[in-house]
Amino acid sequence: MPEAPFKILFICMGNICRSPAAEGVMKKLVVEADLAARVLIDSAGTGGWHAGARADHRMRAAASGRGYELTSVARQVKESDFEEFDLLLIMDEQNRRDLLPFDPERRYQSKVRFLCEFCTEHTEKEVPDPYYGGAQGFEKVLDLLEDSCAGLLKHVQAKL
Repeated sequence: MPEAPFKILFICMGNICRSPAAEGVMKKLVVEADLAARVLIDSAGTGGWHAGARADHRMRAAASGRGYELTSVARQVKESDFEEFDLLLIMDEQNRRDLLPFDPERRYQSKVRFLCEFCTEHTEKEVPDPYYGGAQGFEKVLDLLEDSCAGLLKHVQAKL
């Protein structure tokens, strides 16, 4: 019987910039590592404003320029995500605060981690929201995501 996959959920505010980009970066790394059958990757937002929408066109363009395809559709986090996923990776402190109501008994807080914890090249603690900035903000986010997802892949490989 095959082992259950390791499940990762990337979380940002609206699920149209940072978390779908993280999902796209990580999916590519997992495929390249021949682990697609063993690692399940998804993304969600703490808010549901963009539910059903594709990733922001600026993030899709920036990601495409680096060879990533962002195909996810935005959704909001739900309480069952805390039990279903092995890791819930947040982009910033606001995401952490916004997640608290989804885990009212605080049973799964050990699964919630900052994605930047896995960076090996960058020292930032948070992935900044590029939504209201220019193109350089989306590129900076991708720099951080490439670094953190590479470190995350090593973490996951050690658990498989």
